[in-house]
Amino acid sequence: MKSVLVTGSYGQLAACIKDIANQYPKYSFIFTDLPELDITNKEEVLTFFKNNNVSWCINCAAYTNVDKAESEKQISYQVNETGPNNLAQPCNEYKVKLIHISTDFVFDGKIAIPYSENDKTKPISVYGDSKLKGEKAITSILDNYFIIRTSWLYSEHGNNFMKTMLKLSKERDEINIVSNQIGTPTYGGDLAKVILEIVNTKSNQYGIYHYSNEGVASWFDFAKSIFKLSAVEIKVNPIPAKDYPTPAERPQFSVLDKTKIKQILDIKIPHWEESLNRAIINLK
Repeated sequence: MKSVLVTGSYGQLAACIKDIANQYPKYSFIFTDLPELDITNKEEVLTFFKNNNVSWCINCAAYTNVDKAESEKQISYQVNETGPNNLAQPCNEYKVKLIHISTDFVFDGKIAIPYSENDKTKPISVYGDSKLKGEKAITSILDNYFIIRTSWLYSEHGNNFMKTMLKLSKERDEINIVSNQIGTPTYGGDLAKVILEIVNTKSNQYGIYHYSNEGVASWFDFAKSIFKLSAVEIKVNPIPAKDYPTPAERPQFSVLDKTKIKQILDIKIPHWEESLNRAIINLK
């Protein structure tokens, strides 16, 4: 039986993969995280690949605290750059196909049309830069890779915007949310399915792809929909990003163009509000 290694198993995306892994009985899944496998430790990674017959590696491990990354630069680059580099080397040696998750934060958000895979990258935060360097580490070593850039990831698992909003709604009657940062929420359950379909179809259409749900939203729109679909009564006030300063600068516009993944991998993508409704039902 073919083995699929999933790193970062305590994170929300790996948890979403776990939710549907039993729908792919042809594969055995190895879910790892610290302390079993430290992807920043090169020798540990090499030993793991030597001792396990892996055909696919799905790298969900990442340092994703965008603001803390500004002060914790070393660990951010270790996990987001050194880690992918350490995985790519044995993937190359043992002919393992790598699926790596990246981010819309590789762009500066200064244009107002959806970003394609060919658009110039220009990160404006440590997190974005560390993720871009991770991409470059992979592409310099491997030919057989899928890099999937996604945005505004949320799910029933882990810490994310949807769960934070629902938590705050139990503590407050009113909330201020940034309305001039534009992107697209992405449901982890949808992304997990796309990843496992790439594995299941044994795709060899390698390269960089963009995936988010369909549609466009601000954080304010996202919050309003979370409360509406959850039947939560709370006053939501739109504010500009300058009124909510954060250690890390964020792209003002980071909508991703999904034309490539739809055409080449024949992926059908649901609208973000449709997926948000499913996530909220699952959470309940």
